Amino acid sequence: MTHPTRTAWPLIAALLAIPAATAELVPDPRHECEYCEGWSRSREPIHIYGNTWFVGGGVSSVLITSKDGHVLIDGGLTQTAPQVAANIAKLGFRLEDVKLIVNSHMHYDHAGGIAALQRASGAEVAASPAAKRALERGGPTEDDPQFAFGPEHNNFPAVANVRAILDGETRRVGDIAITAHFTPGHTPGGTSWTWVSCDRDVCKDVVYADSLNSVSAPGFKFSADAQRVKIFERSIDTVAELKCSILLTPHPEAFDLDAKVASRAGNPRLDPFIELDACKAYAAGARERLAKRLAEERATP
Repeated sequence: MTHPTRTAWPLIAALLAIPAATAELVPDPRHECEYCEGWSRSREPIHIYGNTWFVGGGVSSVLITSKDGHVLIDGGLTQTAPQVAANIAKLGFRLEDVKLIVNSHMHYDHAGGIAALQRASGAEVAASPAAKRALERGGPTEDDPQFAFGPEHNNFPAVANVRAILDGETRRVGDIAITAHFTPGHTPGGTSWTWVSCDRDVCKDVVYADSLNSVSAPGFKFSADAQRVKIFERSIDTVAELKCSILLTPHPEAFDLDAKVASRAGNPRLDPFIELDACKAYAAGARERLAKRLAEERATP
């Protein structure tokens, strides 16, 4: 398929952005948390490359488009689902043309808006078996490192009828082929996603790498379970080994979104989103943080 150039997309989106009947999104109650104000910041949609767009705000949501329907990755917080829907509309696309919603991991800041977006779009939601359990119960499972924060902190609106997928499974919408790579560690069902995005005949491997941070509720120890550590380390290796021309992550600061947008504006001939070693660097940082966390745990009785 031939895709318009990056510079042509804004004009095309503007031409497409005509009044039309759209799906009505009814948001779920607002989630309150320490960082929710920053995560709820609004942001204009950003063209990443080819048919790939950033439609989130303080946390990431990514739209992959085709003439036969779209894929959405992550739904943000309950209160940011309307922002995601509005950004999709600003680009001239229809929410009801989102046919597939997938998730990086099952915490309220990335899964909270999925239920409302699913209701409004009618999209299928697909996830790893562990993520399916958490999404359908509306909160992390007992083996999640952050489970002990409790339901008031952790819970989000339950998602109905989640389709369980396999590690390495590719889901298709139109000419979009998005592949799941199970990367448990930050959560038991964590998943990274890959696809190919093309600008005319120049195609790039895009990676939406899940969070690989070894953070937890108080009292949890990764080092208490050697198998859990091995699984986490394997997930880090998986991300490091992915074909990766463009890295995106659930928190935009982890891939320097604002700096890249500013750099592109200053020099449109260069595309700062294209970084061939970005996934390796992202994984290396995660490996260092995990090693530091394990050392601290082992040094504490």
